[in-house]
Amino acid sequence: MDMLLGHCASLNRLIKEHLMYTTRILDINEQDYFNQFIAGHPQGHFLQLWEWGMVKAGMGWESLPLVVEQDGIVKAALLILKRPLPIPGFKKSIFYAPRGPVVDLDDEELCQVLINGTRQIAKDQGAIFLKIDPAVEVDNHRFKQIMTNCGFRLNETGLDFEGVQPKFVFRLDIAPDENTLLSNMHQKWRYNIRLAGRKGVTIRGAQNKEDLKTFYDILLETAERDQFLVRGYQYFEWIWDYMVARNYARIFLAEFEGRIISGTLGLIVGNKFWYLYGASSNLDRNVMPNYLIQWEMIKWARQQGCTLYDFRGVSGDMDENNPLYGLYRFKKGFGGEMTEFIGEMDKVYSPLFYWLWNKALPLYKKMSHK
Repeated sequence: MDMLLGHCASLNRLIKEHLMYTTRILDINEQDYFNQFIAGHPQGHFLQLWEWGMVKAGMGWESLPLVVEQDGIVKAALLILKRPLPIPGFKKSIFYAPRGPVVDLDDEELCQVLINGTRQIAKDQGAIFLKIDPAVEVDNHRFKQIMTNCGFRLNETGLDFEGVQPKFVFRLDIAPDENTLLSNMHQKWRYNIRLAGRKGVTIRGAQNKEDLKTFYDILLETAERDQFLVRGYQYFEWIWDYMVARNYARIFLAEFEGRIISGTLGLIVGNKFWYLYGASSNLDRNVMPNYLIQWEMIKWARQQGCTLYDFRGVSGDMDENNPLYGLYRFKKGFGGEMTEFIGEMDKVYSPLFYWLWNKALPLYKKMSHK
């Protein structure tokens, strides 16, 4: 009997060790190991790629690629971006994991292990909170409860683009064949696609940084026309160096009569494609390059094996008087559906500094600008 009990105890220890999770921050030599998990996971996102951390490094962020492993296999991941705070006498920072975590949304134990793994890192790095904005639909109440159980609190970010990432996006299932996709578009969108082709508009991929500079110049022209801010050119150089050069991104250019008149930037991870930036010249808008370029992007994404095309942000305010309604209308015309995500959630490590970050600092900035 004693021998049997001893054997059972040994077996239980082996089972426990087999099920045991470990968490750690990866080093630079494990970049491909990390990316392979991100690309192959249903929650994988370009904002969670190692290379996105390299893009953000040029803007003052440090990346901390955290993984949960079991028997040497990655089970969950979280690319944490760390930003030091200029508070004299205090070593403080903020943590942000854009579109994280990359984890089985129904596995509460795994989520707990992953989030618990951030605690010691936060202590070592002086983080006052961790912000996430997962690409999880708003009606996924189980995941919302799991994150609440992990210590997160939900933030209200409004209907437009008040959050760091858009809460409302427009997504298109591109698994159907091309004829079906075209038939699901608004009739005027199909007409404009064909009109651009008849007028002689052609679409190609950017080949070099000269093309990148042309795209950026048109983006500046678009920003001035439509009254929005655009990042500096170096940011797009980083995207080229770390994302385009490694086949995670592609710039599409529309040409007409020997001139580039429109351009877009798209990103691809696994079976998903995201439309991130669009630019169009003030000239030759009547040849409808923006419609054709979207269609060519959709076709290219399908050729790469993608089944989801994400047009990214739209406003959640469907009032036609909303200045952002035109953006929604353009994306809706290609078919697909608007999706609302859960939104931003914060896990607080330092309540006092979190309060200062959210209340006192914005008030101080407001008063100092009066």
